[in-house]
Amino acid sequence: MKLFLRYSLSFFLLFSLNQIQIQACTNYLVTKGASVDGSTMITYAADSHIRYGELYYSPAADWPEGSMVTIYSRGTAKPLGQIPQVPHTYQTVGFMNEHQVSIGESTFGGRSELVDTTGIMSYAGLMFMATQRAKTAREAIRVIAELMDAHGYASSGESFSIGDPHEVWIMELIGKGTDMRYDRKSKKYVNANKGAVWVAMRIPDGYISAHANHARIMGFPLEDGKKSISSKKLDKISDPDIEVVYAHDVISFAREKGYFDGADADFSFSDVYAPLDFGAARFCELRVWSMFNHVSSGMDTYWDYATGKTKDNRMPLWIKPERKISPQDLMAFKRDYLQGTELDMSQDIGAGPYGLPYRWRPLTFDYNGQEYFNERVTATQQTGFSYIAQMRSWLPGPIGGIKWFSVDDAGSAVYVPFYAGIKRVPQSWAEGYGDILTYKDNAAFWVFNRVAHFAYLFYDRVMPDLRAVQNELENRSIQTIPAIDAAAMVLWETDQDLALDFITDFSCNTGNQAIERWQELGEFLLVKYLDGNMKQEKDGEFLRNPYGYPLPPKFPGYPDSWKKQVIDETNDRFIYPN
Repeated sequence: MKLFLRYSLSFFLLFSLNQIQIQACTNYLVTKGASVDGSTMITYAADSHIRYGELYYSPAADWPEGSMVTIYSRGTAKPLGQIPQVPHTYQTVGFMNEHQVSIGESTFGGRSELVDTTGIMSYAGLMFMATQRAKTAREAIRVIAELMDAHGYASSGESFSIGDPHEVWIMELIGKGTDMRYDRKSKKYVNANKGAVWVAMRIPDGYISAHANHARIMGFPLEDGKKSISSKKLDKISDPDIEVVYAHDVISFAREKGYFDGADADFSFSDVYAPLDFGAARFCELRVWSMFNHVSSGMDTYWDYATGKTKDNRMPLWIKPERKISPQDLMAFKRDYLQGTELDMSQDIGAGPYGLPYRWRPLTFDYNGQEYFNERVTATQQTGFSYIAQMRSWLPGPIGGIKWFSVDDAGSAVYVPFYAGIKRVPQSWAEGYGDILTYKDNAAFWVFNRVAHFAYLFYDRVMPDLRAVQNELENRSIQTIPAIDAAAMVLWETDQDLALDFITDFSCNTGNQAIERWQELGEFLLVKYLDGNMKQEKDGEFLRNPYGYPLPPKFPGYPDSWKKQVIDETNDRFIYPN
């Protein structure tokens, strides 16, 4: 009975945490043939109300035999257990390693009864271990699958974006729940359902994909020994002809649990393990639709599905874009709030007088016994960090990989390039420099948050100034990267260590310059918009009269749409008598 209560409590706590974080992250996947320069790219946004924006860094290391590594819960930092360490781990910058293997995720939750309360491998643990141990995306999939089999999977349903300089994969997985049985050999209770069911699919070259907190893999080719294999033949995943890999029991387990009773050929991972509801469409699939809509003229046909009006006509897992995609495009897509559609929140009364396209949480709310909701768009205030991982096959790993990294709301922050081979991270961006409860005035997370919160007050006034500096910094980096690449390669041919010093200095200097420029922007905005008026300025210089006295400020007032709302609610209270 005590054992039952302990596992029941653990399940309740884990399930509650997953529900809190379930509307979290947005990922894009771009293959070589779909990008402007032939690079592969994946993006990730770590959206969470408690996630602190910092750039993780782990140097390559050799480990003594018998070393162990502790795996932690991503949501609570609680240690979940230890697993054996491998003899050598690769350097990682964020979730990209020195071989340019990169990974991102979004939580889809799925069937709550499938959370394994005994598992050790959290979704974040799998991400850290995969990038530290894999040289290719295929190896990363194998690492993830083997770790879950060996140590159990501790989180709810997840979608992973996994890329290397040549390929991009989507992998979706969910646990098998907790079925404690007494094992006579070990004389302990063990989970008979340890592990996970999963499917991994390679995105065809020339195509793009996306996922945003709902499982997107539906049907998939079953094992044929040529392009599709089950996990029983996982050792063959390195075969370049293999395009689909899946857990051998992904269908049989669903039958055993009573989730599915059709023909194998009709099996859909998403429909079985994460049944679609209104929230999954409107809060999740709509973000995928929005990204696809930027590069495809055929997305109107999926509007009713993406907005939750119908469960039919589901969007494809991948599409072929009508134009090639650049890192700048992905940065812009990360800043999407459904502008240009009928759901643009900057256009309704909730935006206030200054067109704010955000709504503070909770996502749904009650009024007079009726539940309502706000839109869940891609750009969101509670982003801890986000990135575009760019992987370039024509360059050595440490130089080819660029982590375009940003902290806080992507709409009001800057993406800074950090090379995969850097030897250090600038202090302002480094892990452990401040946290979500510890303010530091020069920590990247807090610098960008200060400016963002000011922008939220006077959004449509402030954003043109902010975007000008945002574009200035990002365009400068984009234009500079080719010269840095070329210089780094010259050094690489003669002294690889010196080449790494060079890209480290560039990355750190660029990161520090972004912080300094953003602090200047914050000071400028405070002066310009102090007390709700607007100081006169030209090219960033505030204007004075010939005697040095400030020119009178402007008083922009409120838009007519807001005036009408106030007058409609107050009738004649504010009529000025003649």
